[in-house]
Amino acid sequence: MPEITEAELKKQMKESQFAGLYFLYGEEKYLVSYYMKKLSVKAAGKQFTDFNFQKFDGGETGVDRIAEAAQSLPFFAEQKCVLVTNLDANAIKTVEANKWKELLSSLPQTTIFVIALPDVNVDEKKGKNWKKFIRLIKDNGNVVKFGRRTAAQTQKLLCSGAQKRGCVLSPRNADRLVGNCGADLTTLFHELEKICSYVKQGEVTAQVIDKLAVKNLEARVFDLSKAVLAGSGDRAYSILNLLLEQGEEPVMILAVLSSAYLDLYRVRASIQSGLSGTEPAKYFDYARKEFRLRNAERSSGRYPAGMYRESLKELLSADLSLKSSRGDRRIVLEQLIARLLILSERGTTV
Repeated sequence: MPEITEAELKKQMKESQFAGLYFLYGEEKYLVSYYMKKLSVKAAGKQFTDFNFQKFDGGETGVDRIAEAAQSLPFFAEQKCVLVTNLDANAIKTVEANKWKELLSSLPQTTIFVIALPDVNVDEKKGKNWKKFIRLIKDNGNVVKFGRRTAAQTQKLLCSGAQKRGCVLSPRNADRLVGNCGADLTTLFHELEKICSYVKQGEVTAQVIDKLAVKNLEARVFDLSKAVLAGSGDRAYSILNLLLEQGEEPVMILAVLSSAYLDLYRVRASIQSGLSGTEPAKYFDYARKEFRLRNAERSSGRYPAGMYRESLKELLSADLSLKSSRGDRRIVLEQLIARLLILSERGTTV
C-alpha cells in the first residue's frame, strides 16, 4: 500500500475502514501525537478498552512481547488495537529485524497495528534501516508522514482551534502568536489553550497575546533588535541582561540577532530592487517563518542598506570573538550592542 495523505487517514477513521497497519511519523510532532491518539481510540472501540487496546514503548519492549499482543484475539469485539511508540529502526539488530518483518507481514485481520513516533526523528537519508523499515510497512500497510505546516496552514489551524474553544482569533493575531512563540504546533496549541482559558469567550486580542504568551528566544531577541534600532540603549541592555540571567547561551543570542539583521538587510535590498519584501523567501529558508520578513519590512525602510551592512560586519566580528576567545562573553555582547546602537544612531550610508 502506498503512502497516504492526512486527508485519506481522516477519511479512513471517519468511515472505520482501517488498514491493518499504520506508520505515523514526521517533523510535525503535534500532528503525529494527535492522530496517534485519534486512530488508537477509534480502532480500539469503546468497549473493553483495557483488553482491546495495548500500548508498548518500542525502545524498551522486545518484539516478541509486542508480537504476542498483536497475535492475540480481541475481547468480545471485531478488532483490537496495538500501539507501538518510540521505535528506532536504526537500533534494531538483524535478528530482531527479521522478527519485525515476520510480524508486520502476517498481522491477523482482527488487529489494527499502529507504529507512531511523536518523539523520535526519522532521517531517511542516513542509514539503510529506516528505508527498509518504511518500505516494509508500505508493502503491508499505510504510511502517513506529517511535514511542517505552511504559514497559511498554521494560521488556519490556530483560528480553528480558538473557535473550538469558544474564542475568536483573527488571522493577524494568529500570526502574532506565531511571532511570539515560534512555529512549533505543540508550543502554539499549549499557549492557545492557556490564552483561551483566560479569555473564556470572545476575541483573543493582540494585548492578551503579548500579556500571556511566553515568548521564545527568537521573539525576545527580535525585541532586542527593535530596541537597538530605536536607539533605546536602556531597553536593549535590559533585554540582554534578562536573556543572560535566564541562561540563554551568548552564541545562540548572537545567532538569532544576526538572523534579525539579515532579515532586515534582505528585505531592504529586495525593496530597493523593486521587488516585494517577501521576495527573499524564494531564495532562503523562510518556510513557516514568513512572519519574520513581514516584521522586517515594517522596520527596514528606516535606515539605508549601508547601515545594515556595517551592522552585519559587527555581528560577524562578535561571532568570531565568541567562538575563538576565552574572554568574558557577556562583554563581547555588551560591546556589540554599543556598536550597533552607534550605527543605528548615525544611520550610516557607508
